[in-house]
Amino acid sequence: MKNELQTLRLFSPLFPHIYRKNEWGDLDDYWEDLTAGEVLEYEDEILALIEKEKLPSEGERGLAVYLNDDFSQKIHGINPSVEEWNGELWGVTEVQTHGTLSLSELAEFTEWLSSQFSDGWGEGLEQREIKVEDGELYLSFWDSSDRFFIKPEDELKGSQSFGFGMTMGGMR
Repeated sequence: MKNELQTLRLFSPLFPHIYRKNEWGDLDDYWEDLTAGEVLEYEDEILALIEKEKLPSEGERGLAVYLNDDFSQKIHGINPSVEEWNGELWGVTEVQTHGTLSLSELAEFTEWLSSQFSDGWGEGLEQREIKVEDGELYLSFWDSSDRFFIKPEDELKGSQSFGFGMTMGGMR
């Protein structure tokens, strides 16, 4: 069934930081980076912000309305979110496609998605404070460091991470 939509889930690390409230209830002048495990407690607040960022003009297609002609025929929907995996909060982008993306299409698409995370959708998101009990949280789906990546779910979950950005694939 060629017209049946398929779902591709792409995972990326999150880059959260928080301005904590001091003993007087004021925000500190400097932020504190949070780990993916620490930011897990704010999942509901983050999901609420992501939902609030959706524009009516995007509808169910989400970020797919911004694709160029080549991809707009093959990709029906692009919807970023977050979810817990392995005790950490991850960026998860669900992509609905008409058929499977080739490896070259996937590479081109993840490059496009990276630019959305750095300059488009993600730039707007990372500038919105998320009010939390202990301060203001800011979240980015992108970072210029070598810690940033976008991987298909099966590729990420089929790997075993050993820290320090190194990943070793498992034998099957």
